[in-house]
Amino acid sequence: MDVSQALNIINDWKPNQIETLADLLPLELINDAYALSDTVTLRKRKLSLESLVWLLVGMAIYNDKSIANIVNQLDIVDREGKPFVAPSALTQRRKQLGEQAIHDVFRLMSKRWCEQANLAHWNGLTLLGVDGVTWRTDDSKENSDAFSRPKGTQYPQVRMVCQMELSTHLITASAFDDYNVNEMVLAEKLIKDTPDHSLTMFDRGFYSMGLLHAWQSAGTERHWLLPLKKNTQYTVLRSLGRNDKLVTLTSNPRARKLWPELCETMTARLVTRKINGKTFEVLTSMIDPMRFPAADIGSLYGHRWEIELGYREQKQFMLGNRLTLRSRKPELVRQELWGILLSYNLIRYQMVEMCFVLKGHYLPYQLSFNGALAHIMRLLVGLPYSSPGAIPQQVKHFYGMAESLILPPRRERTFPRCVKPRPQRYARNKKAVHLK
Repeated sequence: MDVSQALNIINDWKPNQIETLADLLPLELINDAYALSDTVTLRKRKLSLESLVWLLVGMAIYNDKSIANIVNQLDIVDREGKPFVAPSALTQRRKQLGEQAIHDVFRLMSKRWCEQANLAHWNGLTLLGVDGVTWRTDDSKENSDAFSRPKGTQYPQVRMVCQMELSTHLITASAFDDYNVNEMVLAEKLIKDTPDHSLTMFDRGFYSMGLLHAWQSAGTERHWLLPLKKNTQYTVLRSLGRNDKLVTLTSNPRARKLWPELCETMTARLVTRKINGKTFEVLTSMIDPMRFPAADIGSLYGHRWEIELGYREQKQFMLGNRLTLRSRKPELVRQELWGILLSYNLIRYQMVEMCFVLKGHYLPYQLSFNGALAHIMRLLVGLPYSSPGAIPQQVKHFYGMAESLILPPRRERTFPRCVKPRPQRYARNKKAVHLK
């Protein structure tokens, strides 16, 4: 079965009815997440801990507004007494919430959304992608002490590695730390959240026999796929076809010391494909040639680019090219990052339900994220102030816009990929002596 045919198989579904903000993020799941981290409040507050989740969502979606304006716009404060909350109280309430509570909210909500999304499969496997990204934090003293600065930059940065379901762009798991922490160290933390019967696609920079062995050994049918790294040593066991080989990879003593469960040798499959005269080789744990044809595997790796598009949607569309996070303390930076991932999944799941309205002919990655974001922003502003009788019409109009969000087929690359020069502080002297 061709990859495009496999990904376009999705059943009909009826979208859930939305009547309040609580229907988008169920209150019971928020309370369950708070219970995991013992996050409770004994006093009645103007801004409850449950409303703080919506504050973090608003910080990601309405990134050009102050926190005080977001609270008033979403109408998430108790209407008794004064109609506003002091900005200093908002920061204090965020500190009381902490990082772990919003992390648990993200984890539980993502699990529920993935279960309800009726994910597409390829040969019985869920397609996942893993890749890294960096986030720039505010140049405060606390952030400078907690996070490192890359060479040649002025801002502390956080390194993040995410795992994404590629047909819906839902983030299933994430881990982040200081900029100097290696991506493979962060990827190791995602092993426990990887579902069984899945195929995870990596960039070639994630090649590590210890990581790949731990990934496929942690559950049932947890396969991996990545391009063959240059100078990788292997021994051919036998040929499975013209461009298909079964190979043996040999680990070194240092890798076995870092990964005690790593064997001395590991069997993998090497598939070769030529595109426009250029040879591409991918390495995978799917060694059964009958279930996983080489032709399908060769064209499968291109779908890993969906996670790169997901990062662009977060930074460019959702955050509006706002390059620096607004939080000035490390624990609030981490909290804000979980809020960004939660907000992104919230929008992406509504796009999943839009696809259900389209009767299964499209998948979420074929809809415009920027257009869906604009409609959701309008819906979030209107729901708190709408009368109960007007809400069904708003929701019907919201899902009725799904057909207008269908993207045209992607064009093939016009120009070859190239490495652009880094921006320099001073203009390059093209008349220098050594350039003549």
